[in-house]
Amino acid sequence: MRVAVGLSGGVDSTVAALLLKQEGHEVIGITMSIWRDDPRYKVELGDACFGPNKKQDIEQVRKLAELIGIDYQVVDCSQQYHELVLDYFRNEYLAGHTPNPCVFCNSRIKFGVLIDLAKQSSLQFDKFATGHYANIQELKGRHILKKAVDKNKDQTYFLYRLKQEQLANILFPLGGLTKETVRKIAKENNLPVSDKPDSQDFYGGDYSDILCVPDKPGNIVDTQGKILGQHTGYWHYTIGQRRGLGIAAERPLYVLELEPCKNEVVVGYEEEALCSGLIAENLNWLISEKPEKMSAFVKIRSMQKEFSAEIIPRNADSIEVHFAEPQKAVTKGQSVVVYDGEYVVSGGIITEAL
Repeated sequence: MRVAVGLSGGVDSTVAALLLKQEGHEVIGITMSIWRDDPRYKVELGDACFGPNKKQDIEQVRKLAELIGIDYQVVDCSQQYHELVLDYFRNEYLAGHTPNPCVFCNSRIKFGVLIDLAKQSSLQFDKFATGHYANIQELKGRHILKKAVDKNKDQTYFLYRLKQEQLANILFPLGGLTKETVRKIAKENNLPVSDKPDSQDFYGGDYSDILCVPDKPGNIVDTQGKILGQHTGYWHYTIGQRRGLGIAAERPLYVLELEPCKNEVVVGYEEEALCSGLIAENLNWLISEKPEKMSAFVKIRSMQKEFSAEIIPRNADSIEVHFAEPQKAVTKGQSVVVYDGEYVVSGGIITEAL
């Protein structure tokens, strides 16, 4: 089988390519080029997904492909990345939301545009593989996302938006391995990325570079509208933020709400940050039928542990999620992902905290 592997220059994608080649597949490495020079991006170097260092990474990846013994090609996805990811990020932030660009990059660029452009450039392959920690299992004629063996590295939260036609043609060679094992494989095969740190963010600079808006003074207020301090733009804050508010108070204050129309940041104490549930829209269902109601486990942040909740579909593209216990910092623009045991049931974009 001819397999294209998305190579990023990290240990995970490199080992994924190595394992597929060792299994006897005809492997080709492809890297999506998303950076383009722009004076507004002030970041110089840094281990982030979007940054000028990716030009250097491409040359390193080329050497890794040679070391493994596979063909390699770079695919320019920069225009589509700016239109589908950065514009989305900008619009959501300026609407007072906190988006997760990695979720949309995966579904629309890495497992979408990259594959399409690669095939348009005359590359032929049967499957596309990456170094994500996740599994795919076929159940009742559907392709379902399943958690990775390494629960500390499981990345299904970032992959929940993948459609059936995408899942049917994807391989995750690392789904049954731990991170420790992957690094061991890299070291045993003399791959120079065995100890390379993981990328921690999608952009290594200040988000203001991407938003392209000048600072605008506004007020930090409590839930009663009392002015407690000032800020230079609501977009510099996120829901649940505690540090950097610059306000003296008897107890720690948290960001509760962002008000774009008023350019206000609303803050309150920890108990005021607790929510009993949320509404999510723009859903992607991975199971064949949407249930009337179900008990499940959910995550509202990628690094968070799952917690129990009741899921109530409102219509074809919206659900209410009622938490078994109140949760802090439910954030508009972030994703809620619903799990049934090891499997991803659904996920959507949080539009309202309850």
